[in-house]
Amino acid sequence: MKALFPHMAMTRELIVRVSVSYLAEQSDPAKGRWFWAYHIRLENEGNHAVQLLTRHWIITDGRGARHEVRGDGVVGEQPLVEPGKTYDYVSGCPLQTPTGAMEGSFHMLGADGSAFDAKIPRFPLVAPAVAR
Repeated sequence: MKALFPHMAMTRELIVRVSVSYLAEQSDPAKGRWFWAYHIRLENEGNHAVQLLTRHWIITDGRGARHEVRGDGVVGEQPLVEPGKTYDYVSGCPLQTPTGAMEGSFHMLGADGSAFDAKIPRFPLVAPAVAR
């Protein structure tokens, strides 16, 4: 699992795993555009279902400029993750620099009524040298 998802954070009994891929076909370095896809996997190791309500991303480009994104759910959903189950989604991030990083949190609501912020581990966005 580590090779497929090299970035991981655990909050309470929810594991957030991330893998990232540079998408050369959607990037245009000559025009200052680099694009990555990231794959998120939520793993519920607890005894109660948890629902992802909102997301908060902090995106930092190669010049150190920070951009925050907040919104409801992910990819149009507010998934409920039952105990022992996983939820996966894929999204993307464009930057105007060939390097950067992302991190953040998901606001979760447990079936037991508890609410918490699940950490999304920081992960690098790095274009291959040939793409620069």
